[in-house]
Amino acid sequence: MAPSTLTNTAAWLMAPKARPFEIKPAPLGTPGENQILIRNHAIAINPIDAKIQQGIPYPMDYPAILGQDVAGEVVALGPNVTRFKEGDRVTGAAAGFFTKRNEEKAFQTYTVLDTNLACRIPDSMSFERAAVIPLGLATAACALFSSNLLGLQLPTEPAQKPTGSVLLVWGGASSVGLNAIQLAVAAGYEVVTTCSPKNFEYVKQFGPTHVFDYNSSAVVSDLVDAVKGKATVGAFDAVGGHAPSVEFVQKAEGVKFVATAVRGFAEPPEGMKIAQCMSLVIKDTPVGKAIWEDFLPKALEEGAFVPAPEPLIAGKGLEALQVAIDLKRDGVSAKEKVVVVL
Repeated sequence: MAPSTLTNTAAWLMAPKARPFEIKPAPLGTPGENQILIRNHAIAINPIDAKIQQGIPYPMDYPAILGQDVAGEVVALGPNVTRFKEGDRVTGAAAGFFTKRNEEKAFQTYTVLDTNLACRIPDSMSFERAAVIPLGLATAACALFSSNLLGLQLPTEPAQKPTGSVLLVWGGASSVGLNAIQLAVAAGYEVVTTCSPKNFEYVKQFGPTHVFDYNSSAVVSDLVDAVKGKATVGAFDAVGGHAPSVEFVQKAEGVKFVATAVRGFAEPPEGMKIAQCMSLVIKDTPVGKAIWEDFLPKALEEGAFVPAPEPLIAGKGLEALQVAIDLKRDGVSAKEKVVVVL
């Protein structure tokens, strides 16, 4: 149960395209079975947040609360919660876009999280660094490990023994791409990836064996040459809609499957399959448990998994969320993810 002395405030989107957010009271969520209530200390911004405020078609009742990436301190436990205790420092993916419950969204003082989409963070890790993890991690995990998508073996810490197989991550400098590279390497796969040349050195530190310029006319042939003699396990388009990832899978030896984070592909060629991943569907699956409970806490503690991109602090307080959304809309470096601290 949530302590009766707590009061909640949220950044409300009062109508489609309304701006700025209205900062006003919100109901305090009560954690249910296998849920926790956290006091938010950092909130990260994702593209969907900016797009919804801009008015993209999205099924939502107004007034609404946005937000999925959050980090903070546990203040209350729901029934049957054993992995957490009050006072734990955690990060998690708020599932409100999936459940349609405002109390399970991030743009407020207190958020209800599902325990299978959350984990403790090391004492040495700041809340703002931890807040960049959740949605990028969940999206990548869904694409890589769900049985109806790429279905790869799960990551472990220490990492799985090398499988000898190769995965293409298209868009390796994106938030989702950086998470996908680290997860695939921990699962025992060799990774080849693409990004802008200015980000080559940054992306290389996360473990790919080859990084290529996504804008090069020779990118597909370069990728195919890099994996010659090895079996590929398909490709993950971490940014969505990029035909070269399909062309690579067609020409390489191995699985003819492209998982994509965003719709936008034409119908796949015969013998190929393309499918979109939906990050929060891992919530009640073995993949969710494997990532959030078995892998991530230990990997963060050991420094084997690095929160990425770096947080770009837009300001302090819920009032800063509009500044943060505007920053995200106008574009920031691939090495940064916009964060608000509370």
